[in-house]
Amino acid sequence: MFTALGRFVVRRARLTLLGSLVVFAVTAVLGFGVFAGLANGGFDDPASDSSRAAQILEDDFGAGPPNIVLVVTADGGNVDAPDAAAAGQALSTGVAGLAGIDEVTSYWNAGQAPALRSDDGREALVLIRAGGDDTAQEEAVVLIRDQFGGDRGPITTEIGGQAAFGEALGHGLEQDLVLAESIAIPLTLLLLLFVFRGVVAALLPLVVGASATVGAFFVLWAISQVTDVSVFSINLVTALGLGLAIDYSLLIVSRFREELTAGHDVGLAVIRTVESAGRTVLFSGVTVAVALLALIAFPLFFLRSFAYAGVGVVLVAVLAAVITLPALLAVLGHRVNAWKLPGVVRTDSPRWAGIAEKVLRRPGLVTGGVVALLVLLSLPVLGTSFGNPDARVLPSDDPARVATEKAQREFGFTAEAFPVVLRGAPDPARIDTYAGSASRLPNVAEVVTARGTWTDGQQTGEPGPDARKFQATAGEWLEVVPSVVPISSEATDLVHDLRELDPDVLVGGSAAQLEDTKASILAVAPWAALWIAVATFVLLFLMFGSFLVPLKAIVLNTLNLTAMLGLMVWIFQDGNLSGLLGFTPTGFTDIAMPLLMFAVAFGLSMDYEVFLLARMKEEYDRTGDNHAAIVTGIAKTGRIVTAAALVLSITFFAFATSGITFMKMFGLGLGLAVLIDAFIVRATLVPALMKLAGKANWWAPAWARRVHARAGLDESGGTLSTSTERERTLV
Repeated sequence: MFTALGRFVVRRARLTLLGSLVVFAVTAVLGFGVFAGLANGGFDDPASDSSRAAQILEDDFGAGPPNIVLVVTADGGNVDAPDAAAAGQALSTGVAGLAGIDEVTSYWNAGQAPALRSDDGREALVLIRAGGDDTAQEEAVVLIRDQFGGDRGPITTEIGGQAAFGEALGHGLEQDLVLAESIAIPLTLLLLLFVFRGVVAALLPLVVGASATVGAFFVLWAISQVTDVSVFSINLVTALGLGLAIDYSLLIVSRFREELTAGHDVGLAVIRTVESAGRTVLFSGVTVAVALLALIAFPLFFLRSFAYAGVGVVLVAVLAAVITLPALLAVLGHRVNAWKLPGVVRTDSPRWAGIAEKVLRRPGLVTGGVVALLVLLSLPVLGTSFGNPDARVLPSDDPARVATEKAQREFGFTAEAFPVVLRGAPDPARIDTYAGSASRLPNVAEVVTARGTWTDGQQTGEPGPDARKFQATAGEWLEVVPSVVPISSEATDLVHDLRELDPDVLVGGSAAQLEDTKASILAVAPWAALWIAVATFVLLFLMFGSFLVPLKAIVLNTLNLTAMLGLMVWIFQDGNLSGLLGFTPTGFTDIAMPLLMFAVAFGLSMDYEVFLLARMKEEYDRTGDNHAAIVTGIAKTGRIVTAAALVLSITFFAFATSGITFMKMFGLGLGLAVLIDAFIVRATLVPALMKLAGKANWWAPAWARRVHARAGLDESGGTLSTSTERERTLV
């Protein structure tokens, strides 16, 4: 297969490049339309109780918790002053008249409810429920900000709440993406110039990277026509598109130069490159895609979107690397070395060979030391506590965060009450009993129903002006106002207590959503892990015909990534380095990020594993010498793997400049995972274990060897095109 592909590319190089250019143009025109169709949110399970509660409130009651919160400050210091009250009433009326606004409850139109006025009288709340999907709600935030935000004479209005949080996330990510790319691309080019010592060769990975990124945009655009795709997936496309393209291009271009140095003419050099490095790239890409495919199994479209984005960018990067790039090399020929810079370009590295020899002298000691280090780094994982993103993931000066935290500080958690839907025909006695019991629970400030307010088991207030919203022919609902931060262990306990009071209620709100999300993820995670392990084992077996190599790869990658997650818990959950990195620790780890980071990093670790083992296997098949195969494999791929890791880490570290905490964690964690994998695991632990295993590295039972002989993708028994006759006829 790869020999035939190499022949085609050599014979039809210019036609291949023309076709690639046409595909690039078409995908660019359509793909850049993806930005208009991306969505925020996607952190909840649509089938969960909390999501069902929200849907019932929307469909049956036309109600629900507020998703926009206005904190209104009287410039004169008193929200009841005539000018402030008039301005507040006008604000409430004006907002209610905007398109897309379903409900407005303010201090001034709710009978001056004490819960909506701060203790010092300087601030009052306006609680707004915008309808529609996340995009419509965020558009409402922008509309309110433009018409009513900021200094408005007697009052000043600040905008917070869930919809404002979502709008700030989307806007922040757009800015972060531009900043990350402005950092990553110039640094990447400089590093490529250093690695290749030539301008032309250094530019080739950027060509493939552009093709991969634009192609992945097209894939996301197509998918967004039929299902929700998260806006956060764009960050993965840009990081992986550039990073994987550089990984694959480094391997392809380095092998092509090696073949030219060996004396082969351009055509045969391209064919041999596709046969060897092209095969490695294909297997590597498939292993990355397989790991990311596991995310499709989760009900959160936030996670599924990263599967769409990741698989799309990997497949396009592979196609560009094994078709477009070889065609470009066939046209360039020896001009790939044009515009050379000072320095020597080597196809192998004596330094890496020396490191390998030192490792192989004491493989047991190296294995014990590195494993101990990785286990030590992994220990914080044992203390992981999961949460969902809230306003604290935004920069401390972000207006949406400032307003949300001011509302919590001055008004408690009135704006973040838990809606509780009691299914069935309205039953006043049942609801009063439930409200009284709920109001006695720990961490409950009050319970608001259609018939009044309950505190400490007693009714303490009459029905408010908006009491009718709690009732419909389909049933009745009530609000439980917590006295603790909604994303906290205390709030989690409260959700459990509310559900235990009556098994036939649906509890909504952010804390309930978090609990339901945890349950959904935990139900799927073992199956996703099993898929990754089995699929990876099968793929590596098909490539190498060994049982031990896939098992070792899975165990080492898991250990490496657990160490990375341990570091992330220590930094972001526990708050270490928060001052240096500029974020607010919450005491929680975003529940979706470890899954996402594990899947991405697992695939990338397999990427480097395939690079290294493919060259070792090639040398072992040629010589039968395990020691020589290890040293040669390290020498031939050490520069490529470490250079690729450095470049890829730059793209990820660029995202660590984000002002959004979980994107900072995403960039920093994956950047560290790549470096740990390349400089510690691949450089020391892999060769040490392979030395200890000896010939068992390539062992498989007799039946498995027969399967591999039939189904494996070892072309010509691993022999590359070398005959003079083939050289004459193929080029």
